[in-house]
Amino acid sequence: MNFLNEVAQHYPDAISFAAGRPCEDFLDLAAVHRHLDLFAAHLREKFGGDEQRVRGTLLQYGRTKGVIHELVARHLESDEGILVDPEAVVVTVGCQEALFLTLRALRRDDRDVLLAVMPTYVGAAGAAHLADMPVLPVAQSDAGIDIDDLVAVARRAREQGLRPRACYIVPDFGNPSGISLDLDVRKRLLEAAYDIGLLLLEDNPYGLFDAGPAGNTPLPTLKSLDTGRGVVYLGSFAKTGNPGARVGYVVADQRVGTGADGGTELLADRLGELKSMLTVNTSPIAQAVIGGKLLEHDGSLRTANERERAVYRRNLRLVLDGLARRFPADRRPHVTWNRPSGGFFVVCALPFVAGDDLLAVCAREYGVLWTPMHHFYAGDEARREIRLSVSHLTPAEIETGLDRLARFVAERDT
Repeated sequence: MNFLNEVAQHYPDAISFAAGRPCEDFLDLAAVHRHLDLFAAHLREKFGGDEQRVRGTLLQYGRTKGVIHELVARHLESDEGILVDPEAVVVTVGCQEALFLTLRALRRDDRDVLLAVMPTYVGAAGAAHLADMPVLPVAQSDAGIDIDDLVAVARRAREQGLRPRACYIVPDFGNPSGISLDLDVRKRLLEAAYDIGLLLLEDNPYGLFDAGPAGNTPLPTLKSLDTGRGVVYLGSFAKTGNPGARVGYVVADQRVGTGADGGTELLADRLGELKSMLTVNTSPIAQAVIGGKLLEHDGSLRTANERERAVYRRNLRLVLDGLARRFPADRRPHVTWNRPSGGFFVVCALPFVAGDDLLAVCAREYGVLWTPMHHFYAGDEARREIRLSVSHLTPAEIETGLDRLARFVAERDT
C-alpha cells in the first residue's frame, strides 16, 4: 500500500486503477454535521434530555466496545439478516483493527497459524504478521475456494504440530480477485469448517455492491447462515458510511475460556480487553457520524447507498465492456480477465510478467496505474496478473485509462 501511494504521488496526473477507494462524488461535509446532530438527538431521547450524559458520550473517552453497537446490530439485521446480541459487537478503528484484535485474541503461542485463500487482502496478511501468526495459503478455485485444499491444509498443519486457528475469507467480490462464493459453496464451506473445528473470519466490505438491479436479493453472508457460531464477522463503514470516519466493527459471539476456573466469556469481551490496551476506544465523534447515517436510513445502508451502487454497477460494466473492445479474443495482445458480479475489482492476465518495475514504467510513460497481483500472494513469485479498481473513476477517466493500458500492453507485447 505504501508502494502504491508513492507511485501515485510521483505521477499525480496518471489515471489510477490502483486505489480501491469509494466514489468521492457523494462525500458531503453537510451530511457529516447532519448525522452528528441526528445521533445527538438520539442520545437526548435515550437519556431523557440529560445534556451532560449526551456531551459525555460524544466528547469524553467512551465505552471501549463502542457507543453505536446497538445501531450496528440493527443494521446487520436489516441488511444482512444477521441476528446478533449488541454485546457481541465491538466497534473498532476501521476493519484493520478488528482484524488485528481478532487474530491477537486467537493467538496463544507460536504453534498458532492463520489460513487464507490466496490471493488475499494484504491487510489481512499484515495483521497476521503483527499478531505473530504465520499465514498458510489455501488454493483459490473457480468457485472462490478449494474446500478440499482447505481441509488438507488444516490437517497437514495439525500433523506438523501447528494449530490452525481460523481461515480468513472474503465471500463477496473479494479484494483482489472480485470472486464471490455461490450459495452451495458457502454452505459446504461452513460444514467443512464445523467438521475440522476451524473458525471462519468473514470480511465483508463489498457485500452491498452487487452489480444486479436495484432491489435484487443478495446472497446470504456466511454469518447469517452460521448455526454453530463458527463465523467471526468483520465489517467496515469505510465503503458504505464514510471512509474518513475510520469506523469498523467485529461480531464475535463465540464463548471462550477464561482460565483454570473453567469459566467463559464472549470473544467480543476479550477483544474489548485487548482494544483497551491498544486504542482505548474508537472516537465517539466518528461513531456518531456513522450512527447518524444509520438512524437517517432506519438502519439500512443498502438503501442509503443506492447512488453509489449505481455508480459501481456502471463503472464495472464500462471496464468489462472496454476491455472486450480493446482486447478481442482472436487478436494479439492476448489479455484475459474475470467478470465479477459486483464489487470494486477486476483481475486481468497480461501476456508478460507485470511487477512493480513495469508499474513504474506504465505510470511514467503511459500515465496509468494498476496494482501488480504478486502483492496479494505469499512469496515473491513473479506474476502476469494485475488488479484494476473500478470504483472511484469517471466514465471519461475509465475510457482514457483503458486506452493508455491497451497501448502499454500492445507496445510491450512485441
